[in-house]
Amino acid sequence: MEDRWFTVTEIDPTTYAISEYGHWEKVHSFLLLGKEQAVLIDTGLGIGNIKRITDQLTDLPIAVITTHVHADHIGSHGQFDTIYVHKEDEDWLMNGIQGLSLAQIRKDMSRDLTLTPPESFDPSTYTPFQGKPTALLQEGDVLDIGGRKLEIYHTPGHSPGHISVFDHAKGYLFTGDLLYDVTPVYAFYPSTSPEDLVASLEKIAHIAKVTQVFGSHNTLGLDPSILHEVKQAVRALREQGLVAHGTGIHRFNGFSVQF
Repeated sequence: MEDRWFTVTEIDPTTYAISEYGHWEKVHSFLLLGKEQAVLIDTGLGIGNIKRITDQLTDLPIAVITTHVHADHIGSHGQFDTIYVHKEDEDWLMNGIQGLSLAQIRKDMSRDLTLTPPESFDPSTYTPFQGKPTALLQEGDVLDIGGRKLEIYHTPGHSPGHISVFDHAKGYLFTGDLLYDVTPVYAFYPSTSPEDLVASLEKIAHIAKVTQVFGSHNTLGLDPSILHEVKQAVRALREQGLVAHGTGIHRFNGFSVQF
């Protein structure tokens, strides 16, 4: 599939990454197809309408699972009828993202573009989605989309209601902004929690039968061996007393964190 803004990668015949490589954040959203419905994990930046892509990939009804409420993950939420979010991020979805001004969000959306955005994108009027979710998620929820069960892990730190999603059928672990490579995973804003982020990293590192890790930025698909590195990083951060705002960037084998 060719598109001016989005890059579609088939991970397998029922799983697609929809990526925005023309933006400096290199955001990935993920479309998962079941036998009865589909799930879209996040809706991207909102620079382009991601629904024009999902409409070409499936006729199944689509439910949106929000890993967390930051502007680069909820950009096209308004194009879908069914939206899930963790209860701790519900307020941000309805009333705006805490700790980030609209001016800063617009600046971040429009800078360092390497592809020409769609003509409909106007950074001066860009406004993050706000609206009421269809339903709230919590730790341990399982969504069965027909032969494919998706388990919700509450993994706060980057935001209060950040979640990770484990696909039991495939062994795929979708980690949102909790774990990715190249640029630092961060918890340095006042609205973040380094302590919660490290606890969340520890939680996902113990999920069994992970075959591939999919973060929401940078490299598309990481070997599950990175979870072993995460266990060691968690131990080192705690032992060295680094789990606190202002301690800077901490680099490990395959990823880094910034507090």
